[in-house]
Amino acid sequence: MTSKEQFNKWANEYEKSVYSSDQNNTYPFAGYKKIIDNIYKEIILQDKANIFDIGFGTGILLSKLYDKGYNILGMDFFEKMIKVAKEKMPKANLFKGDFSKELNDEIKKVKFDFIIATYSLHHLRDEEKIKLIIKLYQLLNENGSIIIGDIAFETRNELNKCKIKYEDEWDDEEYYFIYDDIKKMIPYENTFEKISFCSGVIRIKK
Repeated sequence: MTSKEQFNKWANEYEKSVYSSDQNNTYPFAGYKKIIDNIYKEIILQDKANIFDIGFGTGILLSKLYDKGYNILGMDFFEKMIKVAKEKMPKANLFKGDFSKELNDEIKKVKFDFIIATYSLHHLRDEEKIKLIIKLYQLLNENGSIIIGDIAFETRNELNKCKIKYEDEWDDEEYYFIYDDIKKMIPYENTFEKISFCSGVIRIKK
């Protein structure tokens, strides 16, 4: 489910399917709510932070921060996802953009305390992830953080076990984080927090 048409069709059912997978502790969204809650709790420790959400989807996390009055900027590629998010955040600065190609000029003019990406970067190959992380790092304020919550595995062995168990549901068109591999490619200090058997949080601090 990676095409633009599929995601736009999926938008109205996205949250239902995500929460169902999480509640049943199944691939691909086991640990989803804990990831959202952990990132949210980390951000609200800092008042008046500037936040950029890359690939915000239906705004599950971003809307919680919006309701708290944070300065938020969000970019997503799928019109229907943006529409659903705007219903939750009518005054938010949300716009369409393809982060796999180039960041919008509007974004490049801003510095952020937090740049967050939840369940959006697994559509990029590892080399593309690193190129994007380098671009995003330049947009951080001093002591700012990039926080990535996604389908992720600490080792390739963990990924292979999950792939075998969920062979029928596995999406071969997605590129999941394997921390043992990607940590060597990220040119900045980074950490990994395992959340579930198929999810985790990568943090990059400036």
